[in-house]
Amino acid sequence: MNELVIIGAGGFARETVQAVEDAGEFKVLGHLDDNPAVHGTEVDGVPVLGGCDLVHDLPGARVVICVGNPRDYAARARLARRVALPADRYATVIHPTASVSESSEIGPGSVLLAHCVLTAAVRVGAHVAVMPHVVLTHDDVVEDYVTIASGVRLGGGARLERGAYVGSGALVRESTTVGAWSLVGMGSAVLGDVPPGEVWVGSPARRLRAADAPALGELATRTERVTRTELATRTMGGPIT
Repeated sequence: MNELVIIGAGGFARETVQAVEDAGEFKVLGHLDDNPAVHGTEVDGVPVLGGCDLVHDLPGARVVICVGNPRDYAARARLARRVALPADRYATVIHPTASVSESSEIGPGSVLLAHCVLTAAVRVGAHVAVMPHVVLTHDDVVEDYVTIASGVRLGGGARLERGAYVGSGALVRESTTVGAWSLVGMGSAVLGDVPPGEVWVGSPARRLRAADAPALGELATRTERVTRTELATRTMGGPIT
């Protein structure tokens, strides 16, 4: 049986362990967490082995990064950048009760918890967290580092851009885009496009404020990288390395 380590030891990490055990594909070696107070302890019977950088001392184990919450939903992206593992080190965890169509695709490091549904030609990127009872319908696109909380429903052709967070029970209208690193509040109904880096709430959803600093930091970093690459391609015939 393949071995797996979980980066993180909070609620999402614990839920992922349960999904792994239900699926029976991996043996969980333990959690890695940067909080020294939990090192050497157990979480639901699973040991906390040490800090996150210990992942490099476990080269034979597959990995999933299970951190992040509405106050800092950019944490998975920062940790993935920090540990800098190749894509083939990451596992994809799918609970056995999830319904994933043959025409759908799921990227490395992503987690689908119980009773999720991906109906037809859904594209889910890397390091995506999909909580229980989420429904993603035909031609939806979910980019890297997105978090979809429990009970969310996306209409056909919707797009969640990189790092977006959609709160519990929210509804997203068909062919609508939630911008990169934006947050949609729980129970909201998104009827039109949400720009990047904003918090939208209500039914119909409307702008509340700018996103918090960690998300805006990721948005700025990504924008700068894309701009520099495009400029280099236009002026020198190749990207900046």
